[in-house]
Amino acid sequence: MLTITRPDDWHLHVRDGKAMQALDYRSRIQAAVPAGSRFTPLMTLYLTDRTTPEEVLNAKAAGIVAFKLYPAGATTNSDSGVTDLNKPIEALKAMADSGVLLLVHGEVTDADVDMFDREAVFIQRKLAEFVAGAPANVAATITPQHMLMNRNSLFVGGLRPHNYCLPILKREKHREAVMAAATSGSPKFFLGTDSAPHPKHAKESACGCAGMFSAPVAMGIYATAFEQAGALDKLEGFASFHGPDFYGLPRNTGSLTLVRRPQRVPASYAFGDSEVVPMWAGLEVPWSVAE
Repeated sequence: MLTITRPDDWHLHVRDGKAMQALDYRSRIQAAVPAGSRFTPLMTLYLTDRTTPEEVLNAKAAGIVAFKLYPAGATTNSDSGVTDLNKPIEALKAMADSGVLLLVHGEVTDADVDMFDREAVFIQRKLAEFVAGAPANVAATITPQHMLMNRNSLFVGGLRPHNYCLPILKREKHREAVMAAATSGSPKFFLGTDSAPHPKHAKESACGCAGMFSAPVAMGIYATAFEQAGALDKLEGFASFHGPDFYGLPRNTGSLTLVRRPQRVPASYAFGDSEVVPMWAGLEVPWSVAE
């Protein structure tokens, strides 16, 4: 049994009909939170070529914590992303001056760059080493799939569309580097599932969506990863401390207990009129969250 401070997820996608403005979206999320839950959404905005300093200041006043930089076309719903870092430069300066964080999906989209090398080319070196060697105001969230799965998972026994995500799963040596960074105890790395539900039919299609849905079983999978690395003692920092410390927010006061009791990941979950297939669907996870 392992009891840790209640964790946070610093990279999460939720779905609720058509796209809305951030404050309306926040209200919808809050209205859907079950009674007794202490879930608090922290909202981010989409950085574009046209984002202005005035929008940054208005966002800060409204409680928006960050802007997300997607290179145009890099991932799902990123067609309006940044095409040239010089275009939103004044907005970036306003963010730096006002303390609004910049979240980065770090890939290039050049057609001549191999899909599996897009992150490395983005910063010309391994992401883990870049973040570890950067100043204290640079950190990274790490997903469970990038800790435990390499690109073979896309093709074992046939094409596996539910294992397709962006950034795409990488070579084994890169998975090992990500695992080492996450379990190192460094405060520059913390939990972010990037859990993204897409209907089963949208994944199993001629042009399937990118994204893996892990939220319901994420903590059991993270515990499995940290146990494999012999670093269960580092899980609480990664899951519960490093994120709020980086964002300048208070740590949670509640707790969560994990038990080494196997759970079978469901083959799917209901998702509106469809269903969503989770990470490790049908497989057994050694750890579970205690009731």
